Amino acid sequence: MAFDAAGFRAEFPVFESVSFLNAGSAVRARIDSELRGRGGHASFQEVLGLADRVRPAYAAVLGADPSDVALTGSTTDGCNTVIAGLELGPGDEIVTSDEEHPGLLAPLAQARRRRGVSITVAPFAEVHAAVGPATKLIACSHVSWVGGKVSDVAALVGTGVPVLLDGAQALGAIPVDVRALGVDYYAAPGQKWLCGPEGSGSLYVRRERLDELAVPWSGFGSLADPHDPLDCGPAEGAKRFDHGFPAGIRSAFALASLEMLASYGWDAVFERAATLATRLADDLAGHGLAVAPRGRSTLVSWEASDAEAEVARLAAGGFVTRFIPATFRYVRASVGAWCSEDELARLVELAAGQG
Repeated sequence: MAFDAAGFRAEFPVFESVSFLNAGSAVRARIDSELRGRGGHASFQEVLGLADRVRPAYAAVLGADPSDVALTGSTTDGCNTVIAGLELGPGDEIVTSDEEHPGLLAPLAQARRRRGVSITVAPFAEVHAAVGPATKLIACSHVSWVGGKVSDVAALVGTGVPVLLDGAQALGAIPVDVRALGVDYYAAPGQKWLCGPEGSGSLYVRRERLDELAVPWSGFGSLADPHDPLDCGPAEGAKRFDHGFPAGIRSAFALASLEMLASYGWDAVFERAATLATRLADDLAGHGLAVAPRGRSTLVSWEASDAEAEVARLAAGGFVTRFIPATFRYVRASVGAWCSEDELARLVELAAGQG
């Protein structure tokens, strides 16, 4: 069956001023439920039940078993969980790339400042070559937020060093199968390419690595037996790394978004987005713009003499893009399956100074 591009686009009110029907109705129902009161055992079990449904929904798009997935509030939550949970110290090294988001760099800086961990920064394509005898973790992006390069995960895994991938620009944007990739940890957000609510996310932890991580964020959900919190051990599986008690509205919103995306077929969503992004990159280059090196991803960046001013100019023309603070010379467009060919053609004309 052909991908219904028009129907998919209509799910997003930002484009067509219509309700995001699937998620909207689910969240409305959850809000109505909370207005009736959140006390009592039934309400408590309902919220936990929503979390039990959203965990396998995240697992499905990760290519993981639900027991290997923790519910977090962001990519950075997951990165912090791994970096703090490994309890590294002086003499230990973490290797990262030169194209990382502050959401990963901040936990790395904390590990260096508070624990004396050495942080080595290598070019994005050469991270694997920077691994040495002291390296205890590779922590880098699956897809670079700067221009859309895709990491050579096989080379990273081939070093034999545990790998933590930041999936902020990958999960929901390109196919991800954590077991096939062979990574040890995969941190991702729910609000970006998965179109979920702010403050949502997931963390995959390879089962063999569970007991190597301390639980840096302990709470009700991290316990094997919440009725015996002082003497019981951690919960089974990655659930021990859940961040806080699962908010019902967050779970309802995330679940509805994941179900809507899955209903259109993940393979079709990935293929359309990547194809549109490649076309945009080619068209921009064809108009003389310097497009940043990229892989088969959903991000397209191009150079501008004043990227911040160019983003403002494009916004005045009706396009939401962003400039990358790490470089200040790139304007970046995020291309989803919800984009239309016509609007991307208009973007090219405007970016090339023809609009």
